[in-house]
Amino acid sequence: MVFSTTLFLFIYLPVVLLLYYITPLKGRNVVLLLANLVFYGWGEPVYIAVMAASVLFDYIFGIQVERNRENKSAAKAFVALSVVMNLGLLVFFKYTDFIITNIGMNALGVALPLGISFYTFQKMSYIIDVYRGDAKAQPNIISFATFVTLFPQLIAGPIIKYRDIASQIDSREHNADRFSAGICTFMVGLGKKVLLANNIGMLWDIYKAGDLSHMSVLGAWLGAAAFTFQIYFDFSGYSDMAIGLGRMFGFEFKINFNYPYISQSVTEFWRRWHISLGSWFREYLYIPLGGNRVAVPRFVINLLIVWAATGIWHGASWNFLIWGLYYGAVLVLEKLFLLKALDKLPAAVRVVYSMFVVMIGWVIFSIEDLASFTAYIGAMFGASGALASPADVYYLLSYLPLIVIMAIASTPLVKDLYLRMGETAKRAFSLAAVVLGIIVCTAYLVDSTYNPFLYFRF
Repeated sequence: MVFSTTLFLFIYLPVVLLLYYITPLKGRNVVLLLANLVFYGWGEPVYIAVMAASVLFDYIFGIQVERNRENKSAAKAFVALSVVMNLGLLVFFKYTDFIITNIGMNALGVALPLGISFYTFQKMSYIIDVYRGDAKAQPNIISFATFVTLFPQLIAGPIIKYRDIASQIDSREHNADRFSAGICTFMVGLGKKVLLANNIGMLWDIYKAGDLSHMSVLGAWLGAAAFTFQIYFDFSGYSDMAIGLGRMFGFEFKINFNYPYISQSVTEFWRRWHISLGSWFREYLYIPLGGNRVAVPRFVINLLIVWAATGIWHGASWNFLIWGLYYGAVLVLEKLFLLKALDKLPAAVRVVYSMFVVMIGWVIFSIEDLASFTAYIGAMFGASGALASPADVYYLLSYLPLIVIMAIASTPLVKDLYLRMGETAKRAFSLAAVVLGIIVCTAYLVDSTYNPFLYFRF
């Protein structure tokens, strides 16, 4: 089940909200847990057992780690068991076929459980934080299972650290202001996904399936721009919907995107893009490796390890590893000398540089076949010898209004204008936007069959 469907919007969500709010406070986590399991099991009921078993084991491990806080060797043993179990499940379901096919064996056809990359990292951070003393073990298995399976962010994040919402698990505030703010945030995300990402995604599909040997420079860059916008509005839209849904149920999640396409360096881009994932790798891998407080050669190795892991986390394919190492190499160059050179350039030039690097990266990310993505990048730099075709000009003119809207929506301009409004004007604008948004998005969902969610496969 996905958020941008009429089934979710008009049946699942209203029913869950009704049951949740008519239930006494002490019973709401039970209702929410059952709703989480229905949501997850709707598409893959067979994997509920896998999730339940892993939740049970990490619940036990967390308690044992806390009980053995003074016995470091025992506590470390339980942490190690948790990490091995979680990574073992992730490797088996996500990477088994990739590994065995690359050594010449036949694929087993192992299906990937939805959201496993996200909830695996959440459970690992929980165990590690309990070991470090940054969080207390959750004594109530219902509360712990509710945290792990929380449907607003279960399938595609953001990655929630237990310590960030520990106080909200068993005691959270429900009020009209938070609920209405949740509706507004959800509708912003739904609009991003349905009205922007879906529409520009169709243009990317055209170019991705095109004849790369005859693709013009304009066509290649137009297609790359289309995917650049699609993945941002798709994923940030999902994150906004998750944050909005969380507020409807009394939770407050941290933002996952902060206008990454206005970044003036790639380093800044990765502080603004998928913030929860970057934070996870920095805290649980980069810093334990030594971070940047080591000699330069070791620092370079640390960065490349983190970015190789970041790439592989996204998928079992060589292009994801190459994508991760591509960013690792760029970030090494920026850290060593490029940032100092960029500081001397105008802001607009720095943004152009960042977007150039990012768009190349999205081509690598989006095309799994190595020959195809290298051919596509070649087309971006004139490998076919053609600068433009009549079809490219037609698509450019046809999609230009949407591209302009998305370019503006990628900046804080609209948000800044909203914040300058008076309170009465804000309420009127929000109400009108929500009503109009649900009408337009519903009409689109009823009429269109094109509704992919890019991050579901991760």
